[in-house]
Amino acid sequence: VQLVESGGGLVQAGGSLRLSCAASGRTFSRYAMGWFRQAPGKEREFVAAIKWSLGTTLYADSAKGRFTISRDNAKNTVYLQMNSLKPEDTAVYYCAEAVNVVSLVRATLYDYWGQGTQVTVSS
Repeated sequence: VQLVESGGGLVQAGGSLRLSCAASGRTFSRYAMGWFRQAPGKEREFVAAIKWSLGTTLYADSAKGRFTISRDNAKNTVYLQMNSLKPEDTAVYYCAEAVNVVSLVRATLYDYWGQGTQVTVSS
């Protein structure tokens, strides 16, 4: 399985970005896709996740009301629409795929990872 993120960049506070993550390879056993982020000197943290078959979503408190995760089954792509961005959202954003997890917020339970895309929010 290969995951390729895109859509990162530099944006001013209050602006928006849409991240994409295209998946290729074996996908029939996919359970969920998630977005995580990691700022310099900090641990990787959960942002949002979506269960692939049902479309059920889960968000970190920091993302609720501002970010929206969605998927396109036909394109094997997951998106993260980020609105009202803040400087504290600056991080490398990673998408991940889980075959079978108990907790969608735990990065260690995901099986495959993308290379990451940088998001920088200026004040």
